[in-house]
Amino acid sequence: MAWFLGLGITGVVLLALSLVFDGLLEGAFEGALGGALDGWLSLPVVAGFVAATGFGGALALGAAGARPVTATAAGAACGLGTAWLTYRLSRALMDDRTAVTPRGGDLVGTCGSVVTAIPAGGYGEVLLRLAGQPVKYAARSAVPVARGTEVWVEATPSATSVVVRPVER
Repeated sequence: MAWFLGLGITGVVLLALSLVFDGLLEGAFEGALGGALDGWLSLPVVAGFVAATGFGGALALGAAGARPVTATAAGAACGLGTAWLTYRLSRALMDDRTAVTPRGGDLVGTCGSVVTAIPAGGYGEVLLRLAGQPVKYAARSAVPVARGTEVWVEATPSATSVVVRPVER
């Protein structure tokens, strides 16, 4: 039983190390066997296999009273199942797509309000909403714009500034 428990503890230690050395085995065996093992030799998958093999074998040996060969087979079956689940979960997490990151160009055509008056040809500040969040930008305008005026964004010359014009109603 000590061998099985040792395997289980080794698997848990490997799992803890996978948090620190993420991607260590993936780079070492990348493209091995024509890419057939990509993802299967990741540290979390190997750690899950080793831990489940050890603890599954210990359970079969101690709780069920199985012989060592049968306990080893039961542990290996548990290990393979855990490795498969770990692989599938990691693939699902890796393939998850997030929403598109908003860019400055997304501001063109949006409206906002002036928070610091904009002199003609100079800079002031406007409050705009980017992805639902209020964001303050430096703003230029061809005409002077007073504080509190509603404006439209015409262009985004940089990541932190916009060109605006007053809304005419």
